[in-house]
Amino acid sequence: MNAAELLWLLARDAFWSGLAALGFAVLFNVPRGLLPGCVLAGAAGHATRTLLMSAGLSIELSTLFAATLVGVAAQWLSRRTDSPTAIFGVAGAIPMVPGVYAYQTMIGLLGVASATPETGIALLAEAGTYAVKTALILSAIAMGIAAPTLLFQRPRPVN
Repeated sequence: MNAAELLWLLARDAFWSGLAALGFAVLFNVPRGLLPGCVLAGAAGHATRTLLMSAGLSIELSTLFAATLVGVAAQWLSRRTDSPTAIFGVAGAIPMVPGVYAYQTMIGLLGVASATPETGIALLAEAGTYAVKTALILSAIAMGIAAPTLLFQRPRPVN
């Protein structure tokens, strides 16, 4: 993939993931003035994951780095707008949720119920693989969003 194709891919990816983040932010009743920050966090996070995956990293590791970027952006935006970090972190991470892998897990498990014993084992192994991948991606999102908060927010001293 050449540079122009990669740039076009990232631009489309950022647009659609920013739109998804906007949709969920509106669904969660985020105040109107904070919506651009949610769009920015979602677009930057998913585009970063796409860029890292196109560079050869696994989806789990790419998601961890992208979610960490979303967490840092959420910290910065929350300090700048004097609003909770979760507003930007959750809306920015929603586009990275592994819906396809969770769907494949459920389809595989439903297929096991009607399969013969020979094919059922293969379907169960495939569903298990998708389930582990889903769990790893969701864990990467959770750790990536939480890490900047744990690192940069220090508790105020008690007087």
